[in-house]
Amino acid sequence: MKVTDQTVIVAADGGGTGCRAAAGTLDNGIMAQASGGPGNVHSNFDDAISNLTSAIDAALAQAGLGDTPLDQITAHFGVAGAHSEVEMAAVAAALPYGRSSATGDRATSVRGVLGEADGYVVALGTGTIVARQKALEMRTVGGWGFDLSDQASGAWLGHRLLQEVILAEDGMRPHTDLSRRVLEAKGGLIEIVHFSAAATPGEYAVFARDVITTAKDGDPLAQSLMREGAAYLEHGLNTLGFQTGDLLSLAGGVGPHYAEFLPDRMTRNLKAPRGTALEGAFAIASHAARSVGK
Repeated sequence: MKVTDQTVIVAADGGGTGCRAAAGTLDNGIMAQASGGPGNVHSNFDDAISNLTSAIDAALAQAGLGDTPLDQITAHFGVAGAHSEVEMAAVAAALPYGRSSATGDRATSVRGVLGEADGYVVALGTGTIVARQKALEMRTVGGWGFDLSDQASGAWLGHRLLQEVILAEDGMRPHTDLSRRVLEAKGGLIEIVHFSAAATPGEYAVFARDVITTAKDGDPLAQSLMREGAAYLEHGLNTLGFQTGDLLSLAGGVGPHYAEFLPDRMTRNLKAPRGTALEGAFAIASHAARSVGK
């Protein structure tokens, strides 16, 4: 594949709730974006690949690049659920593009948020990323999927909320306005039990907005859950070597809402994310395209 400034680049960011895709060229950068269904390759590999490539097709069409031969495209996908080199290789092998690579969503999130700077990232959506980047080397804790990990995430907040609703119904906790409202909205205790038997992380994550909103309004249950999540994040950052004054970015749909629950020493040098995980994936793909022939 000959690399020029018009080499077509595609990238995708796949999560448990949905995926995003970008298409562009080395010269122009990202020219169009599109979204699609869930892209967690651990939850459902085939559906995730289908959703991701469909979103790429839509982005290519919007960018006016839909006629580009697939073997002339360089791609990088950052996807939730790809934890090992074997899983990353399986994703790359399933992609139809001429030059394809894949990582977990941690690498693309950190690259997007920090660029090439040293610092720490807490990226929370459906899942959890707690990471340190130093000289472009990344170290993470947690983020091993909803079944065993992903504390403080949107899915975790939703799951913990329903646990507390059940405890309140059993008389082991006091109800709050939030727990009563969720109980009514779900149709009662038995319906919550039925829901939880088959609920996906993305379906649990829907409740995170209620927790975040009511925590700001002073609901004691919501505030307790946010403090519990923040305690995990503080422990994770300390494990990675966080020192007072280090750069920290809170990213994702949930991450920034923890700012007021983290200790002051961790938010003294709080910086807005430089970019998104999708932009991080596009940067990695662009670097790979430029490296051809070197």
